Amino acid sequence: MSLSVPRRTAAVAVLALAGLLGAAAPATAAAPSAAAVGPLAAPDIPVANVKAHLTQFQSIASANGGNRAHGRPGYRASLDYAKAKLDAAGYTTTVQQFSSNGATGYNLVADWPGGDPDDVLMAGAHLDSVSSGPGINDNGSGSAGVLETALAVSRAQLEPTKHLRFAWWGAEELGLVGSRHYVNTMPSAERSKISGYLNFDMIGSPNPGYFVYDDDPVLEATLKDYFAGIGVPTEIETEGDGRSDHANFKNAGIPVGGLFTGAGRYKSSAQAAKWGGTAGQAFDRCYHRSCDTTSNIDDTALDRNSDAIAHAVWTLGAEPTTPPDGDVYENTADVSIPDYGAAVTSSVTVTGRAGNAPSALRVGVDIKHTWRGDLVIDLVAPDGSAYRLKNASGGDSADNVIETYTVNASDETANGTWQLRVQDVARWDTGYVDSFRLTF
Repeated sequence: MSLSVPRRTAAVAVLALAGLLGAAAPATAAAPSAAAVGPLAAPDIPVANVKAHLTQFQSIASANGGNRAHGRPGYRASLDYAKAKLDAAGYTTTVQQFSSNGATGYNLVADWPGGDPDDVLMAGAHLDSVSSGPGINDNGSGSAGVLETALAVSRAQLEPTKHLRFAWWGAEELGLVGSRHYVNTMPSAERSKISGYLNFDMIGSPNPGYFVYDDDPVLEATLKDYFAGIGVPTEIETEGDGRSDHANFKNAGIPVGGLFTGAGRYKSSAQAAKWGGTAGQAFDRCYHRSCDTTSNIDDTALDRNSDAIAHAVWTLGAEPTTPPDGDVYENTADVSIPDYGAAVTSSVTVTGRAGNAPSALRVGVDIKHTWRGDLVIDLVAPDGSAYRLKNASGGDSADNVIETYTVNASDETANGTWQLRVQDVARWDTGYVDSFRLTF
């Protein structure tokens, strides 16, 4: 898990699986018909298998300077290990390159065949460690849990309703760099196909808590339901909110969820009473330290969280696919944004609609820019009324604006030409509007 803030430089859901099992047996006069069989239950993920991956990550770190950090040989060896497992299991794998801090970084993406290509559920984890240690809990644990779930998909030969995609991110510890590159370089049409992304960063902390992301209600409920079913209470995750790779997906308007067992914060007495462990001690005393080794793992937490990953994949993957909940009007033509210059616009024309625009008009914005804080963005209605989407902010140094805003446009006639108006109000940085869309 990263402690970094966004840097000034030029990322679903968890995946689809488990088809329905089949039809009822035909009824005859001699016997009643058999009941239809429901969706397959998620398998138990053997914690021994997950720990075996952690042992491999430890061995890789030990053989490569004690870490698996971005730009170091231990990171690429970790990626090659996971890729070989996935290739042998029948996945289509892709290694995506990017640059950060003068070094080449890598993301690993693995697609399971089948499922609706327009409805993609992703699960991911960052694979890199900090340079000071092997990163077995942070984040070998999440990487191993996602990897073993992916291998369980192969063993079951699942037939997903949704398309299933797993990913392992590079350079998370330098500021979520790998997942940001993935999200920002994906065409907007492909990004819109990701119906959800689940993130797993630190799932085996030695003094564990059981924290669930509360970003998307469906993903949150799916994970909470698993823990409720085994009698383990959960809390909303707050310590690492926005500090791991799900933030890049969330910023792009993609529903996100995930699990976390805690990092440097101390466990309270109330938390120790319901979860066990030691009050007044960090959830992970070896967070970002050299002692984050295979000795720094709670087997029970690792086991429960790995099973929860599988539960989410099986449950969400078997959901029926649904068409978009509205008509989409989109302009994908690039529009250059001059540095410290006049406002520019991207337009869409809406026709054939009766009455006014909705009270929750969704405005999808994809702007590539090297300093998003320079930008002022408005939605302009056909009659010229302007709705402010984003103000300039000198402290907002991140790249790009990839957001879905909601506007109460119920006073506006739906039909006509709508504009996205963008102005760069400070010097030194440039960019362009990649796409603009309205969903009615």
